[in-house]
Amino acid sequence: MKLLVFGMGFTSKALIEELRPFPPGSIRGTTRSPDKTGAIRALGVDPRIFPGDDLAADIDWASHVLISAGPEDGHDPVLADLRDAFAAADLEWVGYLSTTGVYGDHQGGWVDETTPVAPSTARGRARVAAEAEWQALMKDHGLPLHIFRLPGIYGPGRGPFAKVRAGTARRIIKDGQVFGRVHVADIAQTLAASMRAPRAGAIYNIADDDPAPPQDVITYAAELLGVTLPPPVRFEDAEMTPMARSFYAESKRVDNRLIKEELGVRLRYPDYRSGLDALFAAEEGK
Repeated sequence: MKLLVFGMGFTSKALIEELRPFPPGSIRGTTRSPDKTGAIRALGVDPRIFPGDDLAADIDWASHVLISAGPEDGHDPVLADLRDAFAAADLEWVGYLSTTGVYGDHQGGWVDETTPVAPSTARGRARVAAEAEWQALMKDHGLPLHIFRLPGIYGPGRGPFAKVRAGTARRIIKDGQVFGRVHVADIAQTLAASMRAPRAGAIYNIADDDPAPPQDVITYAAELLGVTLPPPVRFEDAEMTPMARSFYAESKRVDNRLIKEELGVRLRYPDYRSGLDALFAAEEGK
């Protein structure tokens, strides 16, 4: 496998760890900043600058491509620069990381991969547009596209503990509100499973088994740390940025059965409690 990754962020780095050991020179990954190339190289990944470098030759080199870069100004930045290169490429697998925000608000109801997209936020609408751009390329040129729709992502270094310790975490209460979430390691293992068993045109939700109110997660983190619970704040009374408030505009439960039935995924962290337990144990171990 020769893997090209657009966007060497949190999830992409988890995938790199999932794929170890891999032959030297078999993974290339992009960053916006030349200052980050050393850190990428330390992972065993050959760095590229994007936007900046001409990556048409890298696409021609690759057998697998992961798109972890999000939309910009309502369009996909990778296709904006490299649509023709992808149209001409002979690839085995292309993965696009999207969001469960494309489903919009379901007032706490369940959604699966057959649920029509109906985004209610600008971010969700941008992702629907980007998905459509990639799907058009698949239809017109046979691109082996796989779309992965992700909820809130957490993992090592990205969890509630720092805010709870600092006293800045808030338990915002909105009746009926639930969020999906997933540990980054479970995203990584699902992507790897799809690479081993590609199905062009597939769409997968990657989420844990336990969509839950956000205040429950904060409560459990505080209990693990043995600190006082942050006071509850009604959503209507909470001071929030427009971005933060927009997350509360949607409530849904994300069905994950397809990754289990088709890809054989067994979640390592099937709920936020097991995930936070592992993060807490790792932090305590340090």
